Amino acid sequence: MLSKSRLKYIQTLGQKKFRLQEGCFLAEGPKLVAELLTEKRVFVLEIFAFEEWISENQQLIGQTACSIITEQELEKISQLNTPNQVLAVVKQFENAVPDRAKGLILALDNIQDPGNLGTMIRIADWFGIQQIVCSEGTAECYNPKVVQATMGSIARVEVCYTQLEEWLAAQSHTQVYAAVLDGQDIRKLNPLKEGILLIGNESKGISPELLAMANQRISIPQRGKAESLNAAVAAGIILSHLVS
Repeated sequence: MLSKSRLKYIQTLGQKKFRLQEGCFLAEGPKLVAELLTEKRVFVLEIFAFEEWISENQQLIGQTACSIITEQELEKISQLNTPNQVLAVVKQFENAVPDRAKGLILALDNIQDPGNLGTMIRIADWFGIQQIVCSEGTAECYNPKVVQATMGSIARVEVCYTQLEEWLAAQSHTQVYAAVLDGQDIRKLNPLKEGILLIGNESKGISPELLAMANQRISIPQRGKAESLNAAVAAGIILSHLVS
């Protein structure tokens, strides 16, 4: 049984300021935790799980510290609506802002919905994009909802935060493609091996300051009457056309 102080400590990691202070984050559920345990750059600090899960995953767990918990204890420490067998405390990654953009990079301007950000990280992983550079107004990548939505891709895609306007200004060697409603049809573009794809806020789009820094505005052709596309959906469609 976990002590009250231990329970409280894990609960505090549901809050951003404590995650930042402790340099770790929470990951939950059998599939996500198992995937993180297989990734070399991931350091799982401790696992809290049902006895059955620990017994079935001994080889995967290795030397990682484990604590057996009850269903009631998992409900107290979980950030999910439906807790599922296991929760892990994981060390945050040391993701540095790239001085010079290489390959294809996603740049996110104030993406505030955690689910959208998590899905974008997963999409980037699908298309082999290894870095995402976010504005400081973008949701925190260690938010439990973001981590859950990545389904493990957070371990393979480096997500960093910076003053996006200053960073883009230093990338004069690289083409910046801004996703907008009135740009060039993405179907007419050649596949890309390098460049920066700029995606804007869910409701406001790309800020004028950043949009002015783009070399090319691009769009997904529209046939129906929807006002706009979900930011993550748009990123996926665009990348499916642009990744070479």
